[in-house]
Amino acid sequence: MTPAAGRERGRALVIGDPVAHSLSPVLHRAGYEAAGLSGWGYEHQQVPEGALAAFLDSLPEDVRGLSVTMPLKRELLGLARERGWGVSPHAEAASGANTWVRDPAAPGGARVDNTDLPGAAAAVRERWSGAVERVAVLGGGATAASVALALTDLGARAISFLVRSPERARATVDAVTAYAPGVGVDAVDLTTGVPADVLVSTVPADAQDARQCARAEAPVVFEVVYDPWPTPLAAAALAQGSVLVTGLDLLVHQAVLQFEQFTGVPGPLAAMRAAGEAAVAARRDDGAR
Repeated sequence: MTPAAGRERGRALVIGDPVAHSLSPVLHRAGYEAAGLSGWGYEHQQVPEGALAAFLDSLPEDVRGLSVTMPLKRELLGLARERGWGVSPHAEAASGANTWVRDPAAPGGARVDNTDLPGAAAAVRERWSGAVERVAVLGGGATAASVALALTDLGARAISFLVRSPERARATVDAVTAYAPGVGVDAVDLTTGVPADVLVSTVPADAQDARQCARAEAPVVFEVVYDPWPTPLAAAALAQGSVLVTGLDLLVHQAVLQFEQFTGVPGPLAAMRAAGEAAVAARRDDGAR
């Protein structure tokens, strides 16, 4: 593989608050090694909410890209609009950007993207080639919205957010409807029975109960949590024989897309996934001691 012109060397960072726990350095460094990019480095740096503009203004020229995590995704999108940088349709749809790329060809010399959306779609398609028409999503927050948006790109025609307070999920429903006007989208009480080809769960492992786990009979279960593992829902899905898509699948696929934008080189999926799996397993072992 040959890096794109001018990208033989560089650095990338993951920023957020907190950020020390991020697996992104593990994934990207493994990618650099597999792709032969010995001149590249990747670190994490804590950047608190409200400090992003000053941080970007002081960014060294050798930093080619940023992976952006909470609570900075909406802040980055707002700055991109203010400064006239390129903004991808996925970042606009998700109302937040998780990727910043230094790009001399882009307006203002930079562009922002949201790789969570195509990363989620790729994660599902890697495991499942069947229909993705009816979707049920446990939860109604930002992650639920991003995965739902991604599944409309795979052909979803009906999406229900199963939440404790349907009214509080109105912004999420509106975001998906605006992105895919032909899709039927609603928010219903968590106890409502909704048939689905794909069940998405954004519920923390310690909040998953027997009623939620009973929904694991869907052909495909997308459990966005990857630690602790397996979650009660993931265990139920495996017992039912459902196809299981994991949060680590999502993390790796979105990282591959960032890797390609930062370096100009195709991301080595297998190497990045293996590194992520090893890191998660090591964390579990440490936690068990």
